[in-house]
Amino acid sequence: MTAAAPALGQLDRLTQRDALAGLKAALERGSRAAVAALGRTDGFLGNPQVKIPLPESLERTEKLARRLGFSNEVDELVVAMNRAAEAAVPEARKLLLDSVKKMTAQDAKAILTGGETAGTAYFRRTADKTLHDRFLPIVKTATEKVGVAQRYKEFARPAAALGLLKTEHADLDEYVTQKALEGLYFMLGEEEKKIRRDPVGTGSAILRKVFGAL
Repeated sequence: MTAAAPALGQLDRLTQRDALAGLKAALERGSRAAVAALGRTDGFLGNPQVKIPLPESLERTEKLARRLGFSNEVDELVVAMNRAAEAAVPEARKLLLDSVKKMTAQDAKAILTGGETAGTAYFRRTADKTLHDRFLPIVKTATEKVGVAQRYKEFARPAAALGLLKTEHADLDEYVTQKALEGLYFMLGEEEKKIRRDPVGTGSAILRKVFGAL
């Protein structure tokens, strides 16, 4: 008998309606918490687990700039990047809920019996492109407002000329958008783990019923 067999047996005693309702409640709860944590001032900047740094390939350029007395400019650039991500994340809430609505019974069972971040993986698989397309113009608007794109080019240009800057890091708005998505998935995963580990603590009867059966 496989390790998953007991969990599957418990789930078989749940109705499909219960399973879908429980999973929907869990993912809605987790997505609300993740978006609330990130989509505010210092949601990214104040959290070392998701804070967006300059690309690793610009590390040498950053160190040189700081040695030359441009530490304030570097810091301002990092702040602006994180503020752009914080501005974009609130858009995720509705998109994540739309993804939940499209979930099939098969999706639900796979998530319930999957790993501790199977629900987050479902979001990444089904909503990533839509989230990216919604985030990117918001990030672009935010970086343009403070002139951060031009500042970034000043750092990126010498690195690119030396072949030190990765192609995917050359576009600031794309880089920030990808990092914002990574931060969102990280926080979604953390919230999902909490619910799986302590469904009773959520205070939700349907979550206790469904996740308590696992």
